[in-house]
Amino acid sequence: MKNICLQTRRTELLNALDGQTAIIPAGLPVSRNFPANQYPFRASSHFLHCVGLNLPGAILVLDDQGACLYVQRPDADDALWHGARPTVREWSQALDIKTGYLDELVYHPKSMVLPAMDGQSNALLSAELNRPISGGRNDPVDDPLAQAMVASRLCHDQWAIDQLSRAAQVTAEAHELARDRLHAGLSCQAVWAAMLSYFQDHGMSYAYNPIITPAGEVLHQHDLRAQLRTGDMVLLDVGAETESGYAADVTRTWPVGQTMSPTQSAIHAVVSAAHKAAIELIKPGVEYRAIHRQACLTLVRGLCDLGLLIGNPMDLVEDNMHTLFFPHGVGHLLGLDVHDMEDLGDRAGYAPGRRRSELFGWSFLRLDRPLEHGMLVTVEPGFYQVDDLKRRFLNHPYKAQFVNWSELDAYSDVRGVRIEDDILVTADGWCNLSAPADDARMVKR
Repeated sequence: MKNICLQTRRTELLNALDGQTAIIPAGLPVSRNFPANQYPFRASSHFLHCVGLNLPGAILVLDDQGACLYVQRPDADDALWHGARPTVREWSQALDIKTGYLDELVYHPKSMVLPAMDGQSNALLSAELNRPISGGRNDPVDDPLAQAMVASRLCHDQWAIDQLSRAAQVTAEAHELARDRLHAGLSCQAVWAAMLSYFQDHGMSYAYNPIITPAGEVLHQHDLRAQLRTGDMVLLDVGAETESGYAADVTRTWPVGQTMSPTQSAIHAVVSAAHKAAIELIKPGVEYRAIHRQACLTLVRGLCDLGLLIGNPMDLVEDNMHTLFFPHGVGHLLGLDVHDMEDLGDRAGYAPGRRRSELFGWSFLRLDRPLEHGMLVTVEPGFYQVDDLKRRFLNHPYKAQFVNWSELDAYSDVRGVRIEDDILVTADGWCNLSAPADDARMVKR
């Protein structure tokens, strides 16, 4: 199935480009401190989408002659230090693609490029094509290729779905393993070591730097030095990556010692309700913006029921009051990137003609387009007590009146709670690829 899906993807791109030449580099390894001491190599996601293997230095060319993969020529030193490399004939047979050596590649001067993320690869391409090329930036010249890639990657084929399901299942199991080990005195680093070991036991690596912290109000807290204490709520945002590059992205928030305080339990229940209500809306044709709004509304309704917010929930959302506790978007695309295709800016996340809002909170929405069968999205509402946001709202002459500040003080042991799952859009609804094993309601619809 893998080679058939890869061949289909390359054919779709060739048809979309209508004879124009495109270059998709895998990228080159990056060294830590001296050239031979390299970080583990991971190819560009666009290259993996078309070739399916991590091949350092390789370049895929799509033109009016079809698709051709160019790889490094084997040499004696490689065989001595790293083992013999396959020949072009062996690569061609294994991948079912025309293959040549990099020193045979003749660059078409008007080639479009999807840059790699490393500077060395892009510098080489810049010199060959006589124009600046850099990772994370797309020249208008390359826009047709970028748009074609978005169309190809936006909805997943069956092989991708199988890979994504494996990543999500292993990730969910690793989270359950971590939950059962949380106890006072344990370091966040030790929790991460257990989860990473589980990934590696299943032939996987990690899709992004882990967030494991009792300081859940820090949205991207990657420091793992904290020691867990009795009474802490621990936010774990950790995801596996398959050997083919497909990612999972899952968050759980659990107490140290497996017992929540009444205030922690109340907030966790509110976030869980927002999480489930948002997922229930998912099906083809539904706007992802509506999924976000449903999460905001359910969260605010729950906080009103607890007496933390004052007013009509719908009016409070219209006044953007939810951003005091939930300032980010409810999720994003997921695939070969944990934030899929964000190296292409908002081309993938935002439907043509749409632009990001300038309104706080809504400006962080990473996805604003109708859902389609085969998309994979995350749903990750949260509740955070961020001191800077609380000061801003407290000092706001209008918004401060809608917060019960004295009641909020009683919830000081709830710093951050987030719940996140990986939701596949099916033909008539959704399937939760990372559903907790003990919650059958969240598996499939």
